[in-house]
Amino acid sequence: MDKLRVAGGMIVNSSKQPVFLRGVNIGGWMNMEHFINGYPGSEARLRALMKQELGERKASFFFDRFLDHFFNENDVAFLKKCGVTAIRLPLNYRHFECDQAPFEYLEKGFKRLDSVLDWCEKYSIYIFLDLHAVQGWQNGDWHCDNSTRHALFWTHRQFQDRFYSLWQEIARRYRNRAVIAAYDIINEPLSNALFGRFVPDNEYQPDWENINRIYRKAIEEIRKIDTDHIIMLEGDYYSVLFSDFERLSDANIIYSSHNYIEVCTSAISEYPLVLNGTYWDYDQIKKQLMQTEGYSFSKTNQVPLVVGEFCFNAKHSSGKKYHQIMAFADQLKAYNKCSVHWTFWTYKDVGLMGWLQVDPQSAYMRTIQPVIAAKEALRTDFGWLGGFPQEIQQHISALSNKIASFIPGIDLFTNQRYFAQAAMSTYTADQLQLLYARQFVDKSEKEIDEILSSFRIKNCVQNDELNKLIEAFLRDKI
Repeated sequence: MDKLRVAGGMIVNSSKQPVFLRGVNIGGWMNMEHFINGYPGSEARLRALMKQELGERKASFFFDRFLDHFFNENDVAFLKKCGVTAIRLPLNYRHFECDQAPFEYLEKGFKRLDSVLDWCEKYSIYIFLDLHAVQGWQNGDWHCDNSTRHALFWTHRQFQDRFYSLWQEIARRYRNRAVIAAYDIINEPLSNALFGRFVPDNEYQPDWENINRIYRKAIEEIRKIDTDHIIMLEGDYYSVLFSDFERLSDANIIYSSHNYIEVCTSAISEYPLVLNGTYWDYDQIKKQLMQTEGYSFSKTNQVPLVVGEFCFNAKHSSGKKYHQIMAFADQLKAYNKCSVHWTFWTYKDVGLMGWLQVDPQSAYMRTIQPVIAAKEALRTDFGWLGGFPQEIQQHISALSNKIASFIPGIDLFTNQRYFAQAAMSTYTADQLQLLYARQFVDKSEKEIDEILSSFRIKNCVQNDELNKLIEAFLRDKI
């Protein structure tokens, strides 16, 4: 494979021909997430609790076999067949470094990563290495394996030093691997919400000085070892804000924005349609992309843009066809027309956003049914965004309004949203993890292996219409 680089505002190969990278995120694999994998709460606490309840050997077996089944060479072969040219691989630093032994690296995690590189090299699929969960947490949410709402990374020197050192170790091991398209050094940074989010989205102010400093330092440390690989930088506030990024002298830099839009994430019953006062069709989706700070930044500075995450409501495992698929098609069309690179979220899950989905009748879904029922009743995953059942909502509203009554001028909507997130998606969700662990306590290793094989591609549900649509846009010639 050709090692890619940046030239003339484009990603090019060794012959200086433009290369367009299109594909999918392998979310929920080397960085697990509750809605993808079916458990509640954060991954780190789940692993600790599973060890407590199942014992160290059986818990280790559980997570190793999960990783084996969820993504392997068969999945890479499928992606190649569909026309994927790149995958984005979310990584949790805990696969490579233990908090009890900082700056010492775990061969087990690198061995698994080596396998992915080998598979993708075999099938000529490029990889964005995405550090999705960094030491000390770069934001306050579950997707960086955080149960605290705090983002300590930005103010703790040792976390930053460990972050730089890990990227140097990655660069040392993989500087000669052309299969890596780029180092995506921090997923969805949130530089100025150190103790959680408390203000409305439009009032958030990035700490541009700090994020620019850390990006500069990270590039400097990587370049001491690897002068060739592309480095990818994401915008602040979950990869959407770019206005005060420094223009760097390193020519081999690309940028990434994330673009979740309501027409693709909402439960719509028709398309095109008016949603919250906006008429959504292809023209509006394209207009929305062109109005993002990431797109404007890329055009102003003549640098490549990767839309590293976007999604659609993919609840297709029942066999029903949803209008989100058509809106998603227009999103892919707009991205191709605007010549942006893209990887959508996500490849495989238990029934929310996955291109492929675990069969609802599978052994895994039957085993965790009490957990799914509890999560649905309590809305621990996303109730703070989409609302709760009335019996829960009334108490959340009453408590958040009581808090607000003592703080004149506080934004009521924002206060309620983040109070609900802390109470339900953090505390309550982590409490529910005990219910998840107990579903496996009496299972033998053989039974656990059979249950987790539900994640294998041959056992997952696919939507033929969706496959054809995605393949068409993957292969679309600009």
